[in-house]
Amino acid sequence: MSIFGKIKDAIFGKKAEAQEAPKSRPQPKPTGNAWADAPVVEKKAKPVVDVENHLDQMPGADRLNWRTSIVDLMKLLGIDSDYESRKTLAVEMGREDYAGTAEDNIWLHRRVMNELAANGGQVPAEFRD
Repeated sequence: MSIFGKIKDAIFGKKAEAQEAPKSRPQPKPTGNAWADAPVVEKKAKPVVDVENHLDQMPGADRLNWRTSIVDLMKLLGIDSDYESRKTLAVEMGREDYAGTAEDNIWLHRRVMNELAANGGQVPAEFRD
């Protein structure tokens, strides 16, 4: 599994838990109209995850600077935050030249927050680009 996949699962929950099978509702008697007689499938809306609130509620959040530090964010989520893991994450996020500098880590944190927002998370603007 990708590093970002682990981050996303730690915040949003596993895919199997997050997605429920669509539910069909009883169909009326056929009318002869193909559009009217098509089955109707109700999809249960996925709840929006308030990323900031979720992370704040995690044990250790009060001791880690997860809001600006990619290392602390990964630690909070129980994901290895060593250089190799951050480099792998940076490559997943589209940056091949990650060197682990402070600027690289700031970029990586913002990129992760942007991706969480793009995947349905409610992420405060100050955490994103």
